[in-house]
Amino acid sequence: MSFVDYSNYIMLRNLILSLLLVSISIGSYSQGTKKIRLIQADEAVYDKTLGENVQRILGNAVFEHEGAFMYCDSAHLNNATNSMKAYSKVHIKSSDTLHLYGDSIYYSGETKIAEVFNNVKLIDNKTVLTTDKLIFDRNTGIASYLTGGHIVNEGNTLDSKRGYYHTNSKDFFFKLDVVLVNPDYTMRCDTLEYNTQTKISRFKGPTTIKGEETDIYAENGWYNTDTDISEFNENARVRNGDQILTGDSLYYERSNGYGQAFKNIQVIDTVQDVIIYGNYAVYDKSLGYTLITQRAEAHLIDDNDTIFMHADTMRATFDSAQNTKELFAYYHMKFFKSNLQGMADSLIYSFADSTLRLHIQPVLWTEGNQMTADSIYVTTGKEEIKNLYLYNSAFLVSKDTTGFNQIKGRKMTGSFVDNELVKIGVAGNAETIYWVREDDGTLTGINKAFSSNMMIRIRDKKIRKITYLDKPNAVLYPEKELSADDLLLKDFHWWETQRPVNRFDIFRWE
Repeated sequence: MSFVDYSNYIMLRNLILSLLLVSISIGSYSQGTKKIRLIQADEAVYDKTLGENVQRILGNAVFEHEGAFMYCDSAHLNNATNSMKAYSKVHIKSSDTLHLYGDSIYYSGETKIAEVFNNVKLIDNKTVLTTDKLIFDRNTGIASYLTGGHIVNEGNTLDSKRGYYHTNSKDFFFKLDVVLVNPDYTMRCDTLEYNTQTKISRFKGPTTIKGEETDIYAENGWYNTDTDISEFNENARVRNGDQILTGDSLYYERSNGYGQAFKNIQVIDTVQDVIIYGNYAVYDKSLGYTLITQRAEAHLIDDNDTIFMHADTMRATFDSAQNTKELFAYYHMKFFKSNLQGMADSLIYSFADSTLRLHIQPVLWTEGNQMTADSIYVTTGKEEIKNLYLYNSAFLVSKDTTGFNQIKGRKMTGSFVDNELVKIGVAGNAETIYWVREDDGTLTGINKAFSSNMMIRIRDKKIRKITYLDKPNAVLYPEKELSADDLLLKDFHWWETQRPVNRFDIFRWE
């Protein structure tokens, strides 16, 4: 073979290879992209006014493309671009359950994307979506709208400005002015994800759920519209009547009114003016209580003088109208009020009569007086202390310059005027040790007395008069005649180191 002939051979071989490659490429393309196929129509004609390779399809038209069927009254089919425009009573059947309707559709067989215009309706099983314009991508199974949509799904309706529906996973994604309406409540938020099978909605951003009795606010969380079980995070708040429960995270069962709250909790009663704080809470509407633990603290709010209280656990009970009835504080309870302080193993506060009931080793302080008994009741009202009652082993102590004034009996009753203790009645086995002084403070002697009953008058925070009412036995002793043991009544104890001197001391135990 000559040199010239060999060169021609090389050129011919390259040309043949090029043609083969083009042929393979065209074959692969044609296999990957199928043409839109016309199945039936009343009339099909080419219309050059519509463009080259465009057919006008009229009457009862049916098309098929990769398993999807399209129905319409008329259409323009472009074989060159593998696309079509369908008009009037347009219907795409993508599967046995998925149907798409509209006044007109533009569909590309190359991208498998349908754009549906005017009176758009997408039906997937029990879910119906309506909008003015919808884009449906058959590759991903995602239908989307940007001009507002309305969804109905088994009693739930959803509206938003933007939305995306994943037909494969049955997930809806809503954005901007989202409103979910259920027969029992209405949810409003900025962003919402909703699954039509699980009935679970997940939301982000400021969200409100408003029901007939319960209002909920949160900025992140989920809600099961089928079971009414939910979890709320970020500034979460649940309101039932006049009660408000807030926390970093809330779990709530709406059907039975059961909830749990975690971290930075507040239970607020706007009628009784009480706020309870803690880091864990349980709310049970059917049983009528809220339980708070983990650094539990209650504020019984008064315009001028709030009671600050702490205990290991607090439990607030409420009636059917969600009004708080009683507050139980138990294990290591301590409270502070500017003119009244106390501690005990447990306390009950009744909102009906504004009564504090201290049980198990209670100690109460008012001004310079310390009071102990088996149990102590204090009635309050209109921003003032009214009366106090010490039951069994009642003991009152006040510090004198060099010793302690002491009153002991089976029961004591104290009366207040302008929040100042002015009178104490002692009933049963009354005993006193009282340091008697002149007006200038000079010690006259130490009075030790016994009587069945006695009445004590107090003025300017000092004992001014003791009246022995039954079988008195009183002796005034010089100070030197009494030993240290004689200066203390039996069961004397001075708890001053445990007394809270400010609102933060309620957390201090020695």
